[in-house]
Amino acid sequence: MLMSLEAQLLVALSAWRSAPAWTVAFSGGLDSTVLLHLLAGLAQREQLPPLRAIHIQHGLQAAALAWPAHCQRVCAALKVPLLQRDVQVQPGASLEQAARDARYADFAELLGADEVLLTAQHRDDQAETLLFRLLRGAGARGLAAMPSSRPLGAGHLVRPLLAVSRVELENYARANGLDWVEDPSNCDERFSRNYLRRQVLPLLTQRWPQALASMARSAAHLREAQALLDELAQADLAAIDEAAPFAWLPLPSLPMAPLLTLSAARQRNLLRHWLAPLTPLPDSDHWAGWTSLVNAAVDAAPVWRLARGELRRADGRLWWLSGPWLQSLQPIDLPLMAAKQLSLPGNGHVYLLGQAPEGALQVRYREGGDVLRLAGRGRRDLKRLLNEAGVPAFLRCRLPLLYRGEELLAVANAPQLSVAEPETWQFVWQVPTNDQCLS
Repeated sequence: MLMSLEAQLLVALSAWRSAPAWTVAFSGGLDSTVLLHLLAGLAQREQLPPLRAIHIQHGLQAAALAWPAHCQRVCAALKVPLLQRDVQVQPGASLEQAARDARYADFAELLGADEVLLTAQHRDDQAETLLFRLLRGAGARGLAAMPSSRPLGAGHLVRPLLAVSRVELENYARANGLDWVEDPSNCDERFSRNYLRRQVLPLLTQRWPQALASMARSAAHLREAQALLDELAQADLAAIDEAAPFAWLPLPSLPMAPLLTLSAARQRNLLRHWLAPLTPLPDSDHWAGWTSLVNAAVDAAPVWRLARGELRRADGRLWWLSGPWLQSLQPIDLPLMAAKQLSLPGNGHVYLLGQAPEGALQVRYREGGDVLRLAGRGRRDLKRLLNEAGVPAFLRCRLPLLYRGEELLAVANAPQLSVAEPETWQFVWQVPTNDQCLS
C-alpha cells in the first residue's frame, strides 16, 4: 500500500524532529507550496519543531516583484511566520548558479545551531541533476546528485521530498485547492536545465516511462559508491598522514612519499577527499596539474593552481596555500618594542617572549646574503641554515627576521636560529589566520 505524502514526509524527517526549528525555503512555486502546506497540516497534529518560512527575493525579473505578497498571503492563511529577504546576485558566467549561491549564502547566515532548512526538490529534480551533470562529465561525487541532507552554516539543509515525483506534488496541490506562482524563467530554454526539463526528459519518459525513477535510483547507487570511495580515502589518509615538522604552521599538508606509493586512482581519490573542504574540485582535464607537480624535477618548486588556492611541493610535502599566503609581501623595516605586538601587513604579527635584548630592534624579511652568528658555529649563511632546518621554500620569504642595526639576531619561531639562549628570550611569529584553511 502506497504511503500518503504526509506519511512519506514524516518518515523522511524522522531524524530531524528534535531540531530547534524548521525553516521552509518558500519560493511560492508548486513544490515549496506543497511542502509548506504539508508541514503546516502536520504541525497541527504532530509534535514538530517550530515552523517558519523564508522567501528570498533576487530582483532579477519584473514578475518576481509580486511574489512576496503572494507568499505572505499563503503563510498568513497557514498561520506560518514568514521572513522575507532581499539578496544581491553577483554577475557571472551562469546567472542560475550566481542566484543559487546568493540564496544559499543567505540561508547559511540565517540558520542557528542545529536548525534545519527544508527545501522542496523532488525526484524529477534529482533525475534532472543527474543528467545535467552526466553531460558535463561529472564523476561519482557529481553523479550522486543531491544528497537528502548536508551541513549548511551552523545548521543543516534537508530535502525531504526526493522520493516524491512532481506529478504527485501537482496532484496533491490540485486536490487541496492550492495556489502557486509560475516562474516565467522556467520556460526560457536558453538555460540548460530548462532545456533538459522541457525537451529532453519528456522524450526519455515517452520511450521509457520509468526513466526519472530509474535515474534517481542510479543517483542513489552512486551516492553509496561515493560513500565507499570516501571511506577508502579516509583510510588511506590515516595510513599516510604524519605531522608536519612545524607545529606553529597550521597549513594543510601531506607527506609526498607515502602518497605516491598509492595507485594513481587512489591518489586522486585521496586528494579529492582532502581538497573538498578547501576548494571546488577540478574536472578531469585539470588533473594534469597534479601529474606535472609530481613529475617536476627534484630541485623544482612546482605549483598546481586550483579555484581557491594552490598546491605546492616543498621539502617532501604537499602544501595547500590560499588567501594571504598567495599575496606578495613588500620589504619591511619596522621597529619592534619590548612587550608589544607588531602587526606585519598581510603576514600576521610578531612579539618577543622573555627579556628583550638591548638596543633598537627592527623586523625585516630576507633580502639575500643574510648572515647569522651562532654560538659554537660562527657566522653562517642564513640560506644554508634554512636548508638545514627544512624550511619550505615558499615560507622563507615570509619568515620575519629580528635585527639590531645590521646584526641578525633571530629567525622567527626558530629558537635554534637565534643568538639568544631559549630561556632568555624568543622571537615569536603568529602566522596569518584569516583564511579558511588556517582558521
